[in-house]
Amino acid sequence: MPDIVVMFFLLGLIAGALKSDLEIPKAAYDILSLLLMLTIGLKGGMALYGNLDATLLIQLASVAALGFVLPFALYPVLRFVIGLNVPNAASLCCHYGSVSAGTFAVSLAWVEARALPTGGEVTLYLVLLELPAILVGLWFFQKFSDGQSPGRKTTPIWQETLTNRSVILLVGGVVIGMLYGQFEGEKVTAPLTEAFAVILALFLLEMGLVASETLRRLRWEHWRLLAFALLAPPILALPGLLVGAWIGLEAGNIVILATLTASASYIAAPVAVRHAIPEADIGLAMLASLGVTFPFNVMVGIPLYGYFASQLVG
Repeated sequence: MPDIVVMFFLLGLIAGALKSDLEIPKAAYDILSLLLMLTIGLKGGMALYGNLDATLLIQLASVAALGFVLPFALYPVLRFVIGLNVPNAASLCCHYGSVSAGTFAVSLAWVEARALPTGGEVTLYLVLLELPAILVGLWFFQKFSDGQSPGRKTTPIWQETLTNRSVILLVGGVVIGMLYGQFEGEKVTAPLTEAFAVILALFLLEMGLVASETLRRLRWEHWRLLAFALLAPPILALPGLLVGAWIGLEAGNIVILATLTASASYIAAPVAVRHAIPEADIGLAMLASLGVTFPFNVMVGIPLYGYFASQLVG
């Protein structure tokens, strides 16, 4: 049986396929996503409380390096194998080089449900992997196109990416959790962390509805993109698994790192791409990342990465 939180995603997917009138109001979804990001940050910060050392800094540097390296492998595949034009190849590079906070939350719940050893630094993996790939993807666009987009805003892309609400809540939650730990601020942190599974279940219900709607756009001419969206996650998980094992991460941390490298952003990356590459078709990126890759990771990928992680750590 899949984890119960995954069943909520399936419920939303089925409800959407049946064209049910089930919906989560936008205001409620916004609150759920805010609570989810803040709770993830707090959980990570509390686990890091009193545990910072030089070894952790080396681990984090290795994780950040992945964020810069992966897009260089992705771009030629998207451009010359999948056959996307420069704006869309750069856009998909941003999406698949970056990471999914929603997928991270599911993997965190999966790891915790199995009592696998893990640490609060996994939240920092999420933050560190989000920005580098977006910057590299935008660099590809600048390098291989004329770089002139009349609809582009003037705000520096690094500023917009670093100040988006997901990053602010994640980093802010980590800092607050590190300052107060598990017990000193428990009047606030305990209700949030105890409700984490409920918040995640409702969030996944909405993601199921959205994924179902996105999949309605699927056409035969998208077959190469569909194949990429299905094959990319297990392939992209390999660097996360190998780097995690190489730097000596615990089993739970390896599962989460592999899940992150296997995931595709559908929150931060679309914001950045709309800002910097207005020529790109965001619908294609959302079709691949949210319509195909997210369901694959939630239903198949995370248990698969968990199996391989267990083999790596013995």
